[in-house]
Amino acid sequence: MHKPALVAVAATAAFALTGCTYASQEATSAGTGSSTEPTAAAETTFDPSAVEVNEAAAALLPQDVVDRGTLRVGMETTYAPAEFLAADGVTPVGYDVDIATALAAALGLDADIESAAFDGIIPAIGSKFDAGISSFTVTDARVEVADMTSYLSVGEAFAVQSGNPQGLDADDLCGATIAVQTGTIQQDEATAMAAACEAAGAEALEILTYDSNADAATNVVGGKADVLFADSPIIGYAITQTGGQLEQLGESFATAPQGIVTAQGSETTEAIALALQGLMDDGTLETILDTWGAAEGMLTAAEVNSAS
Repeated sequence: MHKPALVAVAATAAFALTGCTYASQEATSAGTGSSTEPTAAAETTFDPSAVEVNEAAAALLPQDVVDRGTLRVGMETTYAPAEFLAADGVTPVGYDVDIATALAAALGLDADIESAAFDGIIPAIGSKFDAGISSFTVTDARVEVADMTSYLSVGEAFAVQSGNPQGLDADDLCGATIAVQTGTIQQDEATAMAAACEAAGAEALEILTYDSNADAATNVVGGKADVLFADSPIIGYAITQTGGQLEQLGESFATAPQGIVTAQGSETTEAIALALQGLMDDGTLETILDTWGAAEGMLTAAEVNSAS
């Protein structure tokens, strides 16, 4: 995949423990925009009744989880189409929501999904949450503190106003204003890109951070920012939800696996990995991802801690 030069520099600097490859939240949110999340064209809820219990996987669960009868899942619900809130502002929807529901069913449990601050999910694994399913990119830094079971391969991408009125080049964004969701690795990468522009004596790259990707997209559509920077499925969904007011700039790049976060060395990791493999093998995972237009990135092996 084509990787812009400045992003290659930025990727080297990315190291965070939380995020979509999510990172630190040290930067202050700048600017405002619509706080309304995109809604799916058809907000259908995944029906877990067709999922058969994977008895071998369920047998691996810790007894306290079995007794509780629920799989507690932490999720940051502002990242459509992976995880976001339906039009009622309450119901979580998206492919990660459907995956969590299917996994719980395969383990003989009900899914208990709770919206949480992204950087608070990993620290709460094993206490408040049994699993974190929220577009977490698998990284070496993360697998030092938690287990991650891969299920999807996702790249990153840029988007601009349709027609690219600023004539921007994905290989050189110095002088542009870039919008990112606070806490994502794209925020760290944009910061490294800005430093590279400064070191090269080029025009400054300005970074605007927003609480949700919807806000970031809204401000690119409105012209406050020039470029939207996010995971490639999120860019694709933003283009669709804005009615073609955005278009992708350049090709996707920096493809990496995303994984389900569980406590390091836990029985829950083993149970989820086996149940997830079953969903891959029987076509359930592909069906879920295809519903949301993300099946292209599906993995076929539920590897634990696959970061290199």
